[in-house]
Amino acid sequence: MAIASAVPWRDVLWDDGGMTAYWISTYLEIRDEAKVKAYAELAGPALTGAGGTFLARGLPEAVYEEGRQQRTVLIEFPSVEAAVAAHDSDAYQEALVALGDGVVRDLRIVPGV
Repeated sequence: MAIASAVPWRDVLWDDGGMTAYWISTYLEIRDEAKVKAYAELAGPALTGAGGTFLARGLPEAVYEEGRQQRTVLIEFPSVEAAVAAHDSDAYQEALVALGDGVVRDLRIVPGV
């Protein structure tokens, strides 16, 4: 089952739903460390339970060009559909409630090549 997209070639590439996908989250601002901790305690098990594998988490060791020194999380999923399902799951939604307004971040799911 393909995910609808504004990118015309995307549906052709993802018809089988089997291409690896990456959840990339960058934290633009951390407003409340306690909320981040509560979120992490719920989000970690929710995302790994949904098939995610944490590949990187933390501050960059080096930044280049317009790079920013901000917390980044990289999680691999078996497919875009699995990553979207993880985000939309009840367990992850519970983690988001715990996070509340504790951060400003950018979250995107990017297909692998």
